[in-house]
Amino acid sequence: MSKPVLLNNVDHKHLRIRTGHAAALAERQMFAPTFPAEFRDLQACYPIVFRKSDDGTHFEPVALFGFVEGENLFLANGGWDAPVIPLAVARQPFLIGVDGETLLVHVDLDSPRCSNEDGEAVFLPHGGTTDFLEQVNSTLLTLHQGLQATPLFMDALLALDLLESFVLDIELDDGSEGRLAGFYAIHEERLGALEASVLGELHRAGYLQAIFMALASLSKLRGLIERKNAKNRAHASIA
Repeated sequence: MSKPVLLNNVDHKHLRIRTGHAAALAERQMFAPTFPAEFRDLQACYPIVFRKSDDGTHFEPVALFGFVEGENLFLANGGWDAPVIPLAVARQPFLIGVDGETLLVHVDLDSPRCSNEDGEAVFLPHGGTTDFLEQVNSTLLTLHQGLQATPLFMDALLALDLLESFVLDIELDDGSEGRLAGFYAIHEERLGALEASVLGELHRAGYLQAIFMALASLSKLRGLIERKNAKNRAHASIA
């Protein structure tokens, strides 16, 4: 269970954060939320797709790490096997809380990243913030601003009917099969059929590049399959 509390230098003066990457650090996740301004960085490593929120009220973009719930194919060799880590992962175990117009940093004390013994110190001995916490604050602010801007981007995609559901059937080298379903992608044909004036509006809104980045990222699905094959081969050799 998550236990977010308001971060402060009195109750958490000894708090340290384990910054490595491993399944034991609550990173066994199939995907993480992302936002349009992050697409350019992430598309080089991850497929960017879209999903309906758990309550079914809206769509959100996500960076895909695996094909089944709880699978993260980027966790390898005791680390994260990609040069860019989505901010939604990098910010853990910190969160932003909102009190009116004030943004407040919270920390999930139930996260296995939290420790009083090892890891990066959050506060200096006299109570000031460490460089580590300053970087966390910057990450959280960028993530918050990006996620706040996402609904308008999604509204634009939906208004132009640019999302389509897709199913990806996967046949792995060992003969096993799988299926990726429940996600959506940019409908390339509908995008190509848009009038120049509409494309211009998307460009002026800052959305057109993100759309093309999401489309380009789908080429990384093949890389994800190769990661799955490599994982299966490693398990077979151990067995």
